[in-house]
Amino acid sequence: MTVEFAQEWREWKVGRERELADPFGWLALVSLDWLGTERAAYPGLPGLWWQDDEAAYVDPDGGELVYGGRPLTGVHRFELVNSGPGTRVVAGDVEVEVARRSGYLIRVHDPKADAVRAFRGVPTYEPDPRWVLRGAYEPFDEPRPTTVGAVVAGLSHVYTAPGVVRFTKDGVEHALTAFNGKRGGFSILFTDETSGVTTYGANRSLAVGDPDADGAVVLDFNRATNLPCAFTVYATCPLPPAGNHLPFAVEAGEKTPHEAQEAR
Repeated sequence: MTVEFAQEWREWKVGRERELADPFGWLALVSLDWLGTERAAYPGLPGLWWQDDEAAYVDPDGGELVYGGRPLTGVHRFELVNSGPGTRVVAGDVEVEVARRSGYLIRVHDPKADAVRAFRGVPTYEPDPRWVLRGAYEPFDEPRPTTVGAVVAGLSHVYTAPGVVRFTKDGVEHALTAFNGKRGGFSILFTDETSGVTTYGANRSLAVGDPDADGAVVLDFNRATNLPCAFTVYATCPLPPAGNHLPFAVEAGEKTPHEAQEAR
């Protein structure tokens, strides 16, 4: 392992943990409530919240709520993409995330949450260049809407799979369904023989950059990360698509977080 390789990995890890430590990030979650069709108040939050088949709504009802930098003075409607990113409403010192996961939910992000104060990084395997593998991206004729399960019983997510990534390990070829990445490239959800042993059981995620002109990609399993559900019970993370289990131990990347170990 070269000094440069180790240094680049350490810099990546520092950035990753800085992102996790965001005072309004995943560690700041303190509640999750599924909205009903009747206007309802929720503990500690101003306003009345509800949903219908298409959107979520909030009525400040005399309380102080800010959205997009402006105070809400009447009923506001949120129509969001299912399984897509949520949006935030500021309520005093906390942020209320509105998201669509089949139905609509609200989650409170509180910078004073115990998990934010107690965060001490993520356990990882030591970086190893042998876990940087070459692969090939093989696009489908047409992108495929792909339904996967979730860590929440009865919930499912639908993502677009543009193709598969193939790679060879110890002379055996493996293929993993790839979803579109949030910042370009691909996101691969997978399990392996460490899942539920030294790594989080539900799955991990691997970001893969855009393929080159010949379809070649690089899979750096040293940068395999935990999904938010590994850190909080208030996440609704997807499970990997069928077939995305690797029949060997990927002893690289993030291990089971302290938060999940202590919750056992």
